[in-house]
Amino acid sequence: MRSRYIVVAGACLTQFTVIGLLFAFGLFFKVFETEFGWSRTLLSACSSVAFLVMGAMAMVGGRLSDRYGPSRVLAASGIVYGLGFVLMSQVAQPWQLLAICATFMGVGLSTHDVVTLSTVARSFAARRGMMSAVVKVGTALGQVAVPPMVAALILGIGWQATLIAMGLGAMALLLVAALMMRPPALVAGAGAGPAIRPDGQSYGEARRSRVFWTLCAIQFLFFTSLMTVPTHLAVHGMDLGMQAATAAGLLSVVGASSIAGRLGMGKLADLIGGRASLALCLATLMAGLAGFMGVAAHGALYGVVALYGFGHGGLFVVVSPMVAEYFGMRAHGAIFGTVLFFGTLGGGIGPVLAGLVFDLTGSYFAAFAGLLALTALALALVLSLPRPARTGLAAA
Repeated sequence: MRSRYIVVAGACLTQFTVIGLLFAFGLFFKVFETEFGWSRTLLSACSSVAFLVMGAMAMVGGRLSDRYGPSRVLAASGIVYGLGFVLMSQVAQPWQLLAICATFMGVGLSTHDVVTLSTVARSFAARRGMMSAVVKVGTALGQVAVPPMVAALILGIGWQATLIAMGLGAMALLLVAALMMRPPALVAGAGAGPAIRPDGQSYGEARRSRVFWTLCAIQFLFFTSLMTVPTHLAVHGMDLGMQAATAAGLLSVVGASSIAGRLGMGKLADLIGGRASLALCLATLMAGLAGFMGVAAHGALYGVVALYGFGHGGLFVVVSPMVAEYFGMRAHGAIFGTVLFFGTLGGGIGPVLAGLVFDLTGSYFAAFAGLLALTALALALVLSLPRPARTGLAAA
């Protein structure tokens, strides 16, 4: 039993490190604008390329984890991710930043969700939603803690030394986390209770169902917001007159409020299922996006960010259990990885378009309006899904 919770702790540390540093990347937008004169469209494109590579490699990472175990895969990707930040400290040309994001950052990001959440899903069943929520609390804690630390480092030691420190820290923490991620078969063999039976549909069977492609479309639509808002939120706050450290606090508010969203929706998913929980998350996200369109006062913006963060956090929790409910655990890693891939397509496109909208209009209003429309369409698709049979469950 204890071994299963060590896996959860390792997954949580992985999420803390990877996503905390990813959220902090938006703080370098102003740095690169001032230092090199690069546009936000260009900087957003670098983030988008990383997301697209992440999605493609997530499918590969899931299969490699099934074959070689999560520890090896997470250790390798952690080293790659850390090296990306170290190399980023030396960029002087746009193509260099683009190349680093397309290779080191994209590959490094590709395993933090599919490997950790699939491993946890195989280790738990009746509390699968709650354990997924605990893992994703690591993400929220990273969002709260890391951006302010990075902002302080930029002011104290400069942007280049900060990126080097981020890279070395990432490698150290992710290697420790990888050592904690034992394969599910070994966890079960160590007296942790029965392993989750590989029942349910094969990958090929799932691909022939309407539900599979609907889930892929839903992930594409809402993930556009989940990647676009964090990328531009800090610089949006600076545009409204906030200092860099105060704007970094907006990202921390997203992280703090998303803790409640992750835990609340994780528990709710175990009680009412992923479909209903996903619908509630999307409705909350829509309310936050609508608020971004009309709020400019700093105090009110913090409230809108908190509302957005609740839905943002919940959305990262409910999809993995929802895949298990519809398709079982037989091919969970491959199915979940493919759904995530479609999400990263949206996550790759959204930040670039938002940056382009800002460069053309000097405002993010139209970008937030577009995200709101996409999220509303995602909600309509969720409501069109049949109720899942909740297959693949076993006693936890």
